[in-house]
Amino acid sequence: MNTKSRLAVMNFLEFAVWGAYLTCMGNYLGVAGLGSEISWFYAIQGIVSIFMPTLMGIVADKWIQPQRLLGLCHLAAGAFMLVCWWMGVQAGFGQEIPDKGLFIAMYTMSVAFFMPTIALANTTAFTILKEQGMDTVKDFPPIRVLGTVGFIATMWFVNCAVWEDGSFSMTLADNAHKFQYTYMQFFVSGVLSLVLFAYCLTLPECRVEKKEGKMSLAESFGLNAFKLFKTRKMALFFIFSALLGMCLQVTNGFAGPFITSFKGDPAYASTFAANNATLLTSISQISEALCILMIPFFLKRFGIKIVMLMSMFAWVFRFGFFGIGNPAMPGVLLFVLSCIVYGVAFDFFNVSGGIFVDQECEPRVKASAQGLFMMMTNGIGATVGTLAAGEVVNKFCSWQGNYLLGDWQTCWFIFAAFALVVGITFALVFKTK
Repeated sequence: MNTKSRLAVMNFLEFAVWGAYLTCMGNYLGVAGLGSEISWFYAIQGIVSIFMPTLMGIVADKWIQPQRLLGLCHLAAGAFMLVCWWMGVQAGFGQEIPDKGLFIAMYTMSVAFFMPTIALANTTAFTILKEQGMDTVKDFPPIRVLGTVGFIATMWFVNCAVWEDGSFSMTLADNAHKFQYTYMQFFVSGVLSLVLFAYCLTLPECRVEKKEGKMSLAESFGLNAFKLFKTRKMALFFIFSALLGMCLQVTNGFAGPFITSFKGDPAYASTFAANNATLLTSISQISEALCILMIPFFLKRFGIKIVMLMSMFAWVFRFGFFGIGNPAMPGVLLFVLSCIVYGVAFDFFNVSGGIFVDQECEPRVKASAQGLFMMMTNGIGATVGTLAAGEVVNKFCSWQGNYLLGDWQTCWFIFAAFALVVGITFALVFKTK
């Protein structure tokens, strides 16, 4: 297997781990008596991303090769995720988790070790590609697209898989024991993390860059990447990365419960979309896979500013289409359009941003710079955005049985207005060649 194929497999497993629970976890939390805490479960991913990616990036830059650290993080993440699964097993199908505090603690530990792996996977790929004399702008997107394929694969699996009375089956029909409503999604994620740990042991070495001579205090503690804030261009880039990061987990956390909530309305209860929210939202990841392949063209032709502006205004349409759509024809077409524009919204910011940061930083801080980007987007931005979104949703909607019902349209329009303001401001203040 050649280098690109090996890195593609790494990306497939990396995002398959996340796809197993990220977009469908909300449905299970509602069943498990944790529905009012959905925003916190997604905010936890942001909170740990404030410090863990940067911390692990420093470790990868100074002491442990990134591909090895990637594997070790997945070993820990997978172990804690399997504890969450086992707690669900002990509670039983459709039952509330008795010790909610311990469940949240185990989930927190799992995502604390998982979130740095996104930046570490990027660093590993960029380093190996450069050592092989390849072009990261040209060669990385086709590799990264396999990550999206992995995410889609586990989303579909969890949407269709049924585990009942010790038997396994696959179906598109509504079923109370689908993986998306049970703890089995955590089992899938945990096992895949352990598989990736083993796979990382086979990857080529990524040598740690050693600096000769005397080091400053900042260099000693691995804080060199923060020097990127000294330039106006990079400071603004990271600030707007945080603002755009506020959009990242909104639909991951609430799209599933939103679409599923239509089952509480007799007019939409039997629609395919309302009964297969995870499958419908997987169109977002299909779009993402296609848009990744467009990044080299757009990034080289238009530059980072235009590419990020495309992402920002795509978020406006992502939220807006959800606000005016419904699961029946023709309203479901607006849901589909929302999922299609997600590819531009996510990729043109997240993937292009990672490439841009890699181009702008020195080799000695490549891992910690990716960690810094993760801190601003999936850390500070996603934390503030998820908690704020949770407050908005809890104000206009409430759990009634297994469904989160209320004035969803107002919620989506508020999110769309925020993305619009960020996009206009970015267009006015960010300057680059």
